[in-house]
Amino acid sequence: MEPRESWAALAAGGVAGVCVDLILFPLDTVKTRLQSPQGFRKAGGFRGIYAGVPSTAIGSFPNAAAFFITYENVKSLLPHGSSSYLSPATHMVAASLGEVVACLIRVPSEVVKQRAQVSPSSSTLRILSHTLYHEGIQGLYRGYKSTVLREIPFSLVQFPLWESLKDLWSWKQGHVVDSWQSAVCGAFAGGFAAAVTTPLDVAKTRIMLAKAGSSNARGNVLAALGGIWRTQGLSGLFAGVVPRMAAISLGGFIFLGTYEKTRQLLL
Repeated sequence: MEPRESWAALAAGGVAGVCVDLILFPLDTVKTRLQSPQGFRKAGGFRGIYAGVPSTAIGSFPNAAAFFITYENVKSLLPHGSSSYLSPATHMVAASLGEVVACLIRVPSEVVKQRAQVSPSSSTLRILSHTLYHEGIQGLYRGYKSTVLREIPFSLVQFPLWESLKDLWSWKQGHVVDSWQSAVCGAFAGGFAAAVTTPLDVAKTRIMLAKAGSSNARGNVLAALGGIWRTQGLSGLFAGVVPRMAAISLGGFIFLGTYEKTRQLLL
């Protein structure tokens, strides 16, 4: 992959990440509060819907940029032609590695953001300093494993489906899809991936919001899923599925459409 293409992927990914995270932040807050162990109303309800947005604003660009520069570089090193039966596997490997790298930036931002979302009376800076004081740097990485375990299955579904839908649409119309068509494909792929990975998202939220020293704070995803199943059943595992699907479908449209359009402009 040429340096110019790498820089284009980095810049386009960053721009796309900022756009989608800031536009859809209220939906994300509602989803987080629905998944909170204290319940939607006690977590803030519809009050302070932009609580935690500074954390997202700071983390969005480097997080999305890290994902796409890894994704595009890995994809360029592996077979990915439209006629290759290895294409889905290539997209899965590239997306998985992209998520592992991006989560190094995403998780600290996500921890602070989600704690602010369920404590709208506390500022982002106060939550950051409180976390560092009481838990140290490892407190900011609580939920790293659960986030990666959520994001990898999500990407294993979303990106091969996105690429396949684009290839199918391109084949049907006889030319490469436009950025708005890529955005539509991204919306379908994102919504489907969001639905099937919601239990992992609920487990990740519970781990990040758990009190220090509690069983969930240890970061065991299977234990968190088991606890949710025993206490709340299937409805607990799929808490927040509607706003999550809505946010990620719309997010897939904005994120992947903006990425394609920005990248085209830069190349």
